[in-house]
Amino acid sequence: MSKSLQAIRGMNDILPEQTPLWRYFEGTVARLLDNYGYKQIRMPIVEFTELFKRSIGEVTDIVEKEMYTFEDRNGDSLTLRPEGTAACVRAVLEHGITGGGQVQKLWYIGPMFRHERPQKGRYRQFHQIGLEVFNLDGPDIDAELITMTWRLWGELDIRDAVKLELNSLGTSESRGRYREALVEYLSAHHDKLDEDSQRRLKTNPLRVLDTKNADTQAVLVDAPKMADYLDDESRAHFEGLKARLDAVGIPYVLNPKLVRGLDYYSKTVFEWVTDKLGAQGTVCAGGRYDGLVEQMGGKPTTGVGFAMGIERLVLMLETLEQIPEEISRQVDVYLCAFGEEAELAGLALAERVRDQLPNLRLQVNAGAGSFKSQFKKADKSGALYALILGDDEMAQQVVGFKPLRGQGEQQSIAWDALAAHLATCVVQG
Repeated sequence: MSKSLQAIRGMNDILPEQTPLWRYFEGTVARLLDNYGYKQIRMPIVEFTELFKRSIGEVTDIVEKEMYTFEDRNGDSLTLRPEGTAACVRAVLEHGITGGGQVQKLWYIGPMFRHERPQKGRYRQFHQIGLEVFNLDGPDIDAELITMTWRLWGELDIRDAVKLELNSLGTSESRGRYREALVEYLSAHHDKLDEDSQRRLKTNPLRVLDTKNADTQAVLVDAPKMADYLDDESRAHFEGLKARLDAVGIPYVLNPKLVRGLDYYSKTVFEWVTDKLGAQGTVCAGGRYDGLVEQMGGKPTTGVGFAMGIERLVLMLETLEQIPEEISRQVDVYLCAFGEEAELAGLALAERVRDQLPNLRLQVNAGAGSFKSQFKKADKSGALYALILGDDEMAQQVVGFKPLRGQGEQQSIAWDALAAHLATCVVQG
């Protein structure tokens, strides 16, 4: 017998009972970004492999180990995007929308792909909402990004479960000086480093700061600190960011070991972390990448952005039981009709109600059925109310109105008064 078909490991179906929470989260973020003046951009999920080698860095874990790369029929090396910033930079360069110092405040949503070991909150196909701003170089825009996420946590009612960590990586020049000092220090303690950190010491030494190995963390206690190597410009930028966060009242923790996993970051880096999801504690992260556009062939253009993992934040809402009651109910009203004449009248009545109440979630029974079977489907739908159309109702041009989730007797409502009655009852319900 042939093997049964199933999804690829680490690439998951999002089932109908899960999608309402996803749509709630995505809609909340989209409305917030609209309110702050950000515009959506949509990029392909496949790009030339060279794009990610040039932007992320060839010696990063993503490029070395995790990318889904293949040759197409033309022999071109293509890659499923592992992150969104590089693709967004490619798009704005290709279409010239940041030329002449034009400010662009963009956001995107969609799947990303990395060949990692699947675990709770970490998948091979995962979904992100990302945001990128070009041609604004002050700490005010860095603060705006963080303030927006703080407002989002408030709207989702999860502020108490997240913590903001901040660091500054300085300019490429100051980071280069720090890198030399760090390599010198770590080389003197080479034998005490774990195997992965020994490898990173030769390829990407700043990532050693991000190690989870306890022995290596002990070595890092006395390692040189990035803050001691910051140039005056970066130090002033960082102080400006902290002053703005203090003014808004956003708490934060300085984390000198926060470096992020991508080569293109400079100056501000930040992460929102939680202890509610086990090992996968980062739910949103980003920073400034002032040299990336030039590195990819464009004119000097400042940039800053972040990305948040949808799977992790949806999981967090579930874990903390912060799921609005209305999204767990996908139907407000269920219409039961008995007999062909009632079905025809019910269809017309339902459409008139939808014209008057476009946001009402009204489901009309399909497949006919007995009184008992239709009411069973109405109850299973989760609707607050059932509408009933039978011979008696047709003769009087009324509809039976029956509460399904609480107290109240069935009553008869005239067809022309139904929309107004539903507007009152569903809002109250």
